[in-house]
Amino acid sequence: MTPRSQVLLWAAQRASAAVLALCVIAHLITIVYAVRTGLSAAEILGRTRGSYGWFAFYAVFVAAVAIHAPIGLRTILSETFGWRGTTLDLPVLVLGVALALWGWRAVLAVFA
Repeated sequence: MTPRSQVLLWAAQRASAAVLALCVIAHLITIVYAVRTGLSAAEILGRTRGSYGWFAFYAVFVAAVAIHAPIGLRTILSETFGWRGTTLDLPVLVLGVALALWGWRAVLAVFA
C-alpha cells in the first residue's frame, strides 16, 4: 500500500469517526426524547415515514459506519496478525459493502 493510500485511509477513518460521534449523539437524544414522551414504535415510524430529513440523517449515519468499521477492522487485523495485501483488503471491502446494504435496507424501511 502506498503512503498516499495510507494517509487517505487514515483521513477517512478520522472523518467518519467525527461524523459517527455526531450521529450517535443525535440518535441518543432522539431515543431519550421518544422514551420520555412515551412514543410507541408506530408513532415513531409515523413521524419518520416520508421525512427527507430523517432519511438524510440515517443515510449519512449508514455511510459513516460503512466507511469507519471496515477501515478499523483492516487496521486491527493488519497490526494483530500481520495480515496484509489483497487477501485482507477484499474481505474488509465486502464487509463495508454489506454494512452499507444492510444499513440502506433499514433506512428505506424507516423512510418508506
